[in-house]
Amino acid sequence: MCSIIEILEDNIIIDTNKFINYVQSPHCGAIETFAGTTRVTFDGKDILELRYKAYVPMEMCCIESICSSARSSWILNAIAVAHQLGPVPVGETSVFIPISTSNRDDAFDACQFMIDEVKASVPIWKKEVYTDGEVWKENSEFMERRDGLGKPGLGQCCQKKVLVEEGPEKRGCCAGKVKVNVADP
Repeated sequence: MCSIIEILEDNIIIDTNKFINYVQSPHCGAIETFAGTTRVTFDGKDILELRYKAYVPMEMCCIESICSSARSSWILNAIAVAHQLGPVPVGETSVFIPISTSNRDDAFDACQFMIDEVKASVPIWKKEVYTDGEVWKENSEFMERRDGLGKPGLGQCCQKKVLVEEGPEKRGCCAGKVKVNVADP
């Protein structure tokens, strides 16, 4: 089954049931979900809303690539990714990722991989709007990944996931997802 990716704008709220229904299958024993929501406080500041911006064609391309990488690392039935752009008030969902597969281990691992990769590699900008001001937030995962490219030991496989058969050798799940140029010693 293919993946569904929706980038929602104009204050359209993510319908989580729609995406769960999309990934649900009688052939699957597990559906894992991640829902990122706007919390009421951050670092002691009261939050009114978060505002997300992205260049949608690039966001779609990046998420499609992440879905493809997940499919090459785990046996998955279906993946859905929904991301809200614009204002997301406290308590609302800004990102929702359900994944269905035959067993829970693959579902847990693939879902964690998906949200980690979305945070680390998709260019999405977030503004936190407080009761006393607002600030554009730096995405630390994205910056670490960007700054780590080309440096030994940075931007490489997380080594937290399963090893996947690839020819006569095994590779970590993130191999090939981040290109790192390492100079010969």
